[in-house]
Amino acid sequence: MENELTLKRFTELRRELGYTQADFAALIGVSNTTADIERGRTKLSGKVVLELLKQFKINPLWLFGESEEQYLETSKTSVIPKVVTVDSANRDNMVLVNAKAAAGYPQNISDTSWYQQLPAFDLPIPEFRNATYRGFQVEGDSMLPNLHPGEWVLARAIEHVDHVSANKMYVVVLQDSIMVKKIEKRPNSNNITLVSLNETYPPYEIKPFQIQEIWEVSSKITFNVDATTDSGLLRQLQESMQELKNQLQHVKKVN
Repeated sequence: MENELTLKRFTELRRELGYTQADFAALIGVSNTTADIERGRTKLSGKVVLELLKQFKINPLWLFGESEEQYLETSKTSVIPKVVTVDSANRDNMVLVNAKAAAGYPQNISDTSWYQQLPAFDLPIPEFRNATYRGFQVEGDSMLPNLHPGEWVLARAIEHVDHVSANKMYVVVLQDSIMVKKIEKRPNSNNITLVSLNETYPPYEIKPFQIQEIWEVSSKITFNVDATTDSGLLRQLQESMQELKNQLQHVKKVN
C-alpha cells in the first residue's frame, strides 16, 4: 500500500498534465486505467516511476514524499537545436523558416532531410559568427508593436532554459507550435510563463518538458511587399548581403 501523499501526488500530477485516467495509463504502460493506482489498490511499480522520470522529468523522491522538487533538473532541460545545417564549406548557415514551414517545424524538428527544402544563407557579419542562428517569420499580432505579422526575426540558439533573460524576446518551439514570446520564470515555480507584448493576449504557463527549442531574437528584418515568396526573400537577402560585401571591400581598399 502506497502512502497517501504518493497517491495524492500521482493523481495531482495526472490532472496537472491534463490526462484522463485511461490516456495516462496508455502513456505510462499501465493496462486500461490508473484508477486502481490512484485508489491505492495497485502498487506504483518501478516501471511507472521510470516512465514518469523519462517522459516528464518527475523526481521519484518527490513522488514518494521525500523531496519538494517535483521536477528533476528542470534548469538542465536542453533546448539546443535538434538539427544544425551547414553550407558546402561546412560552416553553419542560417535556415529561414517561413510561416508555412513553421506549421510543420515541430513535427520535423529532427528530420535532417526536411530542412533541405528550406532556403538558407550565410550572413557575413561578425555578430552572426560563432553561434547557430535561424530565421523565423512572425505570425499573428501577439508581439505588437515590436513585431508585425510577416516580418522576420533572426534568432540565436540557446542551450538551456535557465539561459533566458526576462527582457529579451524568444522563438519558443513547443511540441506542436512555434511562437515568439517573452519568457518569465516565477520564483518557487517549475513552470515557465510565456508573455505577449500585445496585452490583449494573456500570459500562460507551460512545463519545461514541453519546450523543444528556444532561440533568442537578436534582430528583425522587414521586407518590401514583393518579398513574400521564398525566392523574393532570398533575392533581397542576397542583394543586401552583396551590397554589404561591396562596402566592406571598399573600406578595405580605402584603408
